[in-house]
Amino acid sequence: MNMKLRKKATGGMALLLVLMSLAGCGGGAKETTTQPTPETKSTAQTDTDKPKEETKDTQGSDPKVTGDFEIQYFVGGYGDSWWKEMLGEFQKKYPDVKIKESAGSQINDQMKPRWIQGNPPDLVYIDGAGSNETQMVKDDQLMDISEWVKQAKNVDGEALTAPLIAPPQDYGGGKNYTIPLVFGSWGTFYDESLFKEKGWDVPKDWDSFLAVSEKIKAAGINPYIHTGKYPYYIVGGLLNSGFVSENGDNPQILKDQEANKEGSFKNDAVAKTLKKVVEMRDKGFFDNASFGITHTDSQMLFLQHKDAMIPNGLWVENEMKKDVPQGFKFGFIPSVMQKPGGKVVAIPYTSNIAIAKKAKNPDAAKAFIEFIFTKKEAVRWAELTGALMNVKADLDSSGASDVVKTAMKYFNDPATIVAPVFKLNADLEQTENDATIALLQKTITPEEWMDRMEKAAAKSR
Repeated sequence: MNMKLRKKATGGMALLLVLMSLAGCGGGAKETTTQPTPETKSTAQTDTDKPKEETKDTQGSDPKVTGDFEIQYFVGGYGDSWWKEMLGEFQKKYPDVKIKESAGSQINDQMKPRWIQGNPPDLVYIDGAGSNETQMVKDDQLMDISEWVKQAKNVDGEALTAPLIAPPQDYGGGKNYTIPLVFGSWGTFYDESLFKEKGWDVPKDWDSFLAVSEKIKAAGINPYIHTGKYPYYIVGGLLNSGFVSENGDNPQILKDQEANKEGSFKNDAVAKTLKKVVEMRDKGFFDNASFGITHTDSQMLFLQHKDAMIPNGLWVENEMKKDVPQGFKFGFIPSVMQKPGGKVVAIPYTSNIAIAKKAKNPDAAKAFIEFIFTKKEAVRWAELTGALMNVKADLDSSGASDVVKTAMKYFNDPATIVAPVFKLNADLEQTENDATIALLQKTITPEEWMDRMEKAAAKSR
């Protein structure tokens, strides 16, 4: 991703342009209408001002889903093959629905005026630059699905939430507005083939990371490259796991930061993590080309072996599949900042799906959610995107990539600390991005990094 690689408007909608997680890759925005089959007719909606109540057909089986249904989805590192396939199958199941796809790498910014004007699509996949579900909830743009999600069942007759890896996020008071669709992990990636060829040991902790970085540098290769234009890659892939490790393996520090808790950005755990980043910087382990380049630029340098390691998300293999050199084999390490003998820390990310509060066809939106959250479609997601869907599924016999299977093994290993899913608000995230780049460029100190964050958190409170 791509991805992750994701940011949304801050209080008054003007800042929906803030960049984030899973910055977009390739291709412009597009709108596609999936037509109903010839033998059926699309039923137009007569009341466009009020959401429709969910109805059942006379046999009490599937919901009677008809009318116009618009979905907005970001197209980045995961591509759009899975979406096209799912929407095609959904159309076959519900031929009386007229589907409109609003999609593309710039779709979040292009759809922003409609959200502001109160004319959103029915369903939105929240991912990519210009999107932030926390801000959307704050701005009252998403439907409260708390009661529905408790009783909803997928098309296999299973409770919708039963197979989920991460449950719907509680936004306070038991309120749910989103459902995680993608469940991935940040971490450090490397080329297994290169490491084997050079005789380099794959780092298992901070000491071995420093040791192998010295060998890599001595071989004339930059040990580490990051994405300077989108600093959340290095925050997610390196810093956040360090915060947890230095906090006694307690990931609560991340939830405290999400909640803007006083002192959560200025403490021993943060100070020790920043000290390690400064050590990497001062030892010359970072590629100086990192500053100002995009995620795809840094990933190309990584694939060309100009750099040995890169912080990224699980979408990277699929995102770069057309450029991967022959013999290159992606390796994945969730964290490298833990002490020798310390536990691996996986920093998960989710990309969510939600129904607009002002959706014109919420029945169709709910039916589509029930249609896609199955083990079958989770396997297809893994096969088509090279990433993990937020559904527990057996991938061993699937066509999913080795790196995705490796990630699933980390998630299932009791020795791995899987941090809770968290997300800073747009303003705080931007401050963290800016402060991290400033630290790497030696224009501020770790103490100043912490002071900046504490001030931003106080303002958010």
